[in-house]
Amino acid sequence: MTGGRRPAAAFAMAPDAAAAVLTSAARAAFAESCDVAPGPVLDDFTTPRAAAVLRDTELLITGWGCPPLDAAALAAAPRLRAVVHTAGSIRGHVTPACWERGIEVSSAAAANALPVAEYTVAMILLTGKQVLEQARGYRAARSRPDGFSGPDLGNYRRTVGVLSASMIGRRVIELLRPYDLRVLLHDPYVSAAEARELGVQPAGLAELFAHSDVVSVHTPLLPATRGLVDRDLIFSMRPGAVLLNTARGAVLDQQALVDAATAGRVRAVLDVTDPEVLPADHPLWTCDNVLITPHVAGSQGNELGRLADFAATEAARWAAGTGFAHPVRPERLDFLA
Repeated sequence: MTGGRRPAAAFAMAPDAAAAVLTSAARAAFAESCDVAPGPVLDDFTTPRAAAVLRDTELLITGWGCPPLDAAALAAAPRLRAVVHTAGSIRGHVTPACWERGIEVSSAAAANALPVAEYTVAMILLTGKQVLEQARGYRAARSRPDGFSGPDLGNYRRTVGVLSASMIGRRVIELLRPYDLRVLLHDPYVSAAEARELGVQPAGLAELFAHSDVVSVHTPLLPATRGLVDRDLIFSMRPGAVLLNTARGAVLDQQALVDAATAGRVRAVLDVTDPEVLPADHPLWTCDNVLITPHVAGSQGNELGRLADFAATEAARWAAGTGFAHPVRPERLDFLA
């Protein structure tokens, strides 16, 4: 923290990320509290220009495609004391060497959580109304169906299971509150008292999958969560239930999902797959009860402005000596995406 003195700052990210995030308004916002190095953003810490910029940099403003801040990069930046990330995960560039040196880190993960939560809630409501299925039938028949369909259609008192009270999972829970939905939560790190404060009912993992009309996956991909949603859990879901994944594809047993979905047992909304992109002949592409979107839940388009505003506010707080409002703590790394 600089206690009100304007720190020397620099941008470090891929040029295409800079073009998307660092609009003229965003650059001006950072310039209000920092002396930002002129010229192109840094995307390679080994160049002579990077060495000249890093030598004086106290605050590094990073984004997608930032090179790793390893020991060599930090040696070139002897005055660096803080990193503000204009995106979510810092795993790609903040290395153990940063924590060893005591560098403060902030990320815009909280800002990026909102569009993911909005996408999730939209898909919960749309799948409850079976919008895709009804639109497909309407297009084929060119006439409205008779009657009011069955009891499995609609969003009144449906049960939503949230897997993990991550930052995004908590935003989903918050956004679901106005609706007539019952929300279950599985997160072994959330106490019963905290679950009550969140307004959800705690559930075991098996209970969550067996009793939910839609299960929304928000657990980060960690060694302990790879393949967490296994075949037994997927096949325990209610007939016609929805598996919604905006986390990482490898959290699911994808072959088990293929088997369940192609057999018509479950529906799925996948904003992530393993791998991304699926092979052209993968059976999920042609499965009518699976919707695959191209990793669009996170910030896109004008939503990137929210990330820049968020990061600029964090930079201003640090420059003023008040510290980050959204610090990334090294002891929490095992629980972060």
